Amino acid sequence: MTQSNTVTVQILDKEYCIACPVDERGNLQSAARYLDGKMREIRSGGKVIGADRVAVMAALNITHELLHKQQHLDQQASTNREQLRDLLGRVDNALDDTDGRGV
Repeated sequence: MTQSNTVTVQILDKEYCIACPVDERGNLQSAARYLDGKMREIRSGGKVIGADRVAVMAALNITHELLHKQQHLDQQASTNREQLRDLLGRVDNALDDTDGRGV
């Protein structure tokens, strides 16, 4: 069983204590720094006022980034599958040609 402990992170000048497995501590701290940066960007833009609204905008922006990257990965996986099918077809054809010659 993974041991948990509390990690304190600071996001937009507020501290949050979060229970986290020991082996995920670094990932949590990185995520908190990333979120803090996104929220500061939005706040410094001056168009969004209030921590709740800044948090929602940051969540939407991060979700948009995630979905965009997932779409890119899905497209890349599809391209890779097509290239692999093509390559396997070429290998099969080469093997058939070799078998037909009695080599």
